[in-house]
Amino acid sequence: MDRSGGPVTPERAPAWIRQKRIRLSDLHEVKRLMRARALHTVCEEARCPNRGECFGAGTATFLLLGDVCTRACGFCDISQGRPRPVDPLEPFQVADAAAQMGLKFVVLTSVDRDDLPDGGAGQFVRTIEGLRRLTPSPGIEVLTPDFRGRFASLAAVIDAAPDVFNHNVETVPRLYPTVRPGASLERSLGLLSAAKVLAPGIVTKSGLMVGLGESEAEVIDLLARLRAAEVDVVTIGQYLRPSGENLAVAEYVTPAVFERYREAGESLGFRRVFSGPFVRSSYHAEEIAGRA
Repeated sequence: MDRSGGPVTPERAPAWIRQKRIRLSDLHEVKRLMRARALHTVCEEARCPNRGECFGAGTATFLLLGDVCTRACGFCDISQGRPRPVDPLEPFQVADAAAQMGLKFVVLTSVDRDDLPDGGAGQFVRTIEGLRRLTPSPGIEVLTPDFRGRFASLAAVIDAAPDVFNHNVETVPRLYPTVRPGASLERSLGLLSAAKVLAPGIVTKSGLMVGLGESEAEVIDLLARLRAAEVDVVTIGQYLRPSGENLAVAEYVTPAVFERYREAGESLGFRRVFSGPFVRSSYHAEEIAGRA
């Protein structure tokens, strides 16, 4: 879609996009461990362009609660449908995989589980507890869904004391109906703000994609709203279409624009602003928590 909401035929990816290469040799051992434990990483599910770099740095993002989502966001390639029952062994399998991989930092995220009374918060808590029992214990970031605004679910996750609480707003408000249906920017901002109320010392974080048809003014306005919600760290990256079933790329944002977004974010007072074509929500996660 273009900025008016109509269809668009994106231009061929420019040089700064095409130059990114994945070394598949970096991924084979990780895939073997994940398959042996029936686990999923969002690094693979979302085909993240940084997955080899992160695995090499001792960081991985685990996808909890299966690989079927109850929502159908336009940007995401994860399957939508009726999820399987919660696996009670998953928290132990994640901790075992983290130990086997020698991970220094673990990011925990999940599909949306609107079918569960707590939205899946309990599985986050059990997995954090399992990782904390490791010696040495890795740093932990959680990247949660919005839990449909359930305060009790958020409180349970915060009480488990992750190092970083992350929840992505994904895009500007105008594009929510096509990019993030079923979600609400106000709900997401409320979740991020409430996390700071519950744990004033926790690092809060959010991320968004560009290249979906937003304007620069809309992005900067969204950054201001995130900062007003006391978000500490923001990530801004280029949307890359994961499959032909997903939304088309409306625009390949230039490095110069990413630099303007970084400068705007820093001027608003964010602790860190990661802005660039290949930045993703878990980009350099270990640096934010001081585990680098």
